[in-house]
Amino acid sequence: MKRHYLPPLLLLSQLPLIAIAKKNDAQPIERITTTASRVEALSTQLPVIISVLNEAQLNAIAPTHIEEAMQRVAGANIQRGNGQEYLPALRSPVLSGAGACGGLLTLEDGIALRAAGFCNINELFEAHSEMAQRIEVLKGPGSALYGSNAVHGVINVITPDTTQDGGLIGLDYGSFGYNRYKLRAGHDMGSSGLGINASITDDSGYRDDESVKQQKVNLRHRYNNSDLALTSGLTYTHLAQQTAGFITGLKSYKDESIAQQNFDPDAFRKARSLRVWSNATWQINDDTLSTTVYFRNQSMDFFKHFLPGTPLEYNSQTGVGLQSLYQHQLEDNIKLNVGLDGEYTRADFLQSQNKPTQGSAFLVATVPQGKHYDYDVNATLYAPFASVDLQLNDWLVTLGARYEHMQYDYTNNMLAGRTKEDGTECGFGGCRYSRPASTKNNFSNLSPKLGVSYQYTVNNLLYANFSRGYRAPQAAELYQLQRQQNTTNLSAEIANNAEFGLKGVYQNSRYNLSVYAMSKHHTIYRDSDFFTVNNGSSRHRGIELELEHALTSTWSVNFAASYAKHSYTNEQILNNINIKDNDVDTAPRKIANLDLTWQAFNNANVALQWHHVGRYYTDPENLHSYDGHDILSLRAQWQITNNLALAARIINLTDTAYAERADYTSFTGDRYFPGRPRNAMISATYSW
Repeated sequence: MKRHYLPPLLLLSQLPLIAIAKKNDAQPIERITTTASRVEALSTQLPVIISVLNEAQLNAIAPTHIEEAMQRVAGANIQRGNGQEYLPALRSPVLSGAGACGGLLTLEDGIALRAAGFCNINELFEAHSEMAQRIEVLKGPGSALYGSNAVHGVINVITPDTTQDGGLIGLDYGSFGYNRYKLRAGHDMGSSGLGINASITDDSGYRDDESVKQQKVNLRHRYNNSDLALTSGLTYTHLAQQTAGFITGLKSYKDESIAQQNFDPDAFRKARSLRVWSNATWQINDDTLSTTVYFRNQSMDFFKHFLPGTPLEYNSQTGVGLQSLYQHQLEDNIKLNVGLDGEYTRADFLQSQNKPTQGSAFLVATVPQGKHYDYDVNATLYAPFASVDLQLNDWLVTLGARYEHMQYDYTNNMLAGRTKEDGTECGFGGCRYSRPASTKNNFSNLSPKLGVSYQYTVNNLLYANFSRGYRAPQAAELYQLQRQQNTTNLSAEIANNAEFGLKGVYQNSRYNLSVYAMSKHHTIYRDSDFFTVNNGSSRHRGIELELEHALTSTWSVNFAASYAKHSYTNEQILNNINIKDNDVDTAPRKIANLDLTWQAFNNANVALQWHHVGRYYTDPENLHSYDGHDILSLRAQWQITNNLALAARIINLTDTAYAERADYTSFTGDRYFPGRPRNAMISATYSW
């Protein structure tokens, strides 16, 4: 077995001693505190919960994957697959399936990572979270600013403003061949500025024949005068990943020899993304007008090792978009927000199988060699929205609505139906894959929002939020059909949400406490006949707490926890069991994270982390389950000089055998993505 955590462990064990020797020579570092997000700064009475991971927290976590950072957000449950892959959850069960990624909107610098109808479940690997300035998480469909896909919430990765003088270089070195190189540099020229933020990652991985090579870069330019602020940016990412798939067998993740194996050594993912944007903001007396134009281009090659015949997928999308927002002060206590969002996208999809299918006679006959799908989609979206903020002494009322229209123009580049590529029939009644004829589909949705808050002290408030979220069907759900289905009749998924909470600062504590109830209708899923249908519904109830508390002048805790129940409300018979009122699979009721930090010296701290994932069912029938796990980790930071900093961490301190993700299928039985054993990393950063 590959065990490479010894050098980082040795260095981490010396940090307290080194700090004692140096504490009189080094300058003190700023203590880590939670700061308000940009939205919270605009209105401390905003009737929504926005969780923020600031730059100091992200530097302390030093995430190699965004899942490591999101553990600190109550209600979030990002389950890692292999490499940079993951399945997300935010006030939801873990989302999986062709279009399930549409339940969560992911952004970088306020711009969606993917076009509205062409999401990818792993798309956050195209955000530069490893070197972010902060990560903002809006829970639930709480704002008219966001439309399709913002059903369960929004994750917005904010990259640093590198247009000021200064920068850094850094190196991360970790277990199992992990290396990351970091560069940030900027130059301020008065009314303008220019900068770069870049990272290169090379991870040879814990499991056999797995690896990640990833490069990310952000460029930023700024120009401003008395009335205009013009900011432009570019993000480019490239991922080359050799992927390890599931291991199978009940609790096989506890067998170290199995957990390290890769039973899909040919699996890979190659992806590139480019986003270019420019924002112009004008101050017109007391009003503000902001417009952002952007260009997006992405492509990915993906080996579908989990499907019969292991086909290759090639997909790409190119598009342009516009975001606009006008804020007008009608009266001293009334603010109007209006805007228009729009985008045009051209997307391509090709799935092709190079070799004959192996397996049963049925699979060999119904999954043919050759092309399965080959289509183009031109998608147009426009969405006007408006909201009014009314301030009445200590009360704030926010009323808003968003109308969104999406049109798909789909062109099938193959023969329609469930034949082979050349038009010949498959045995056993027909081929597995079915291609609808070229067509157009339109979806329109209106989502109202109402928020009320009451500021009962200077730093504390009560709030209530009522909202409706939606997502249009994804192109994959409309045009990648199977078996006898040759067309779909899908409508948008709808979620009605009510939320109540308290947030603020009290003595030595900062807190967010929220209770929510959501009902989701017209959920899209693939039924037992392999038809994509709109018949699902579910109920989501939960309570969340985020708490930062200073125990003493040197000890503090940061706690995030949620208790939630996600259950099916539709009648559906699976294996002779009606799943109505069952827990949705992969939806642990209890998730918690606790960071206990000791400020050992002015220039050094040590933090112990406990992360808990409760038991959850792995199938809709609730017949199979995963026991959950508890993971301890240790981190330390040491500011050697004003410019030089050192950090180290040990993840999975007790070397617990656990599963990052557990699942069950009738074909494979219990299957898992095993968690890494004890591993460590050291980081050195020089800033100026």
